[in-house]
Amino acid sequence: MKVKVKGWHGVAVWRWDVPNEEVCGICRVPFDGCCPTCKTPGDDCSLIWGECTHVFHMHCLLRWLQTEGSRGQCPMDRRTWVTAK
Repeated sequence: MKVKVKGWHGVAVWRWDVPNEEVCGICRVPFDGCCPTCKTPGDDCSLIWGECTHVFHMHCLLRWLQTEGSRGQCPMDRRTWVTAK
């Protein structure tokens, strides 16, 4: 018996490599999704890591840091926010 494949559709799946955390600590949306500001996940909705090891959607953190109450601190542990290199 011979089978002839007329066509196929490849499917890819990606995930952010984020240890121990699955959701943004600000918006509570999974990292595999996108923040409330964005329409689609991916490069336009990237993640940002702090030296404190906390991870957030970049847009969520930028909005947080612009608020008066943030005082430039990580929303999870209140240490001064420094972006990891």
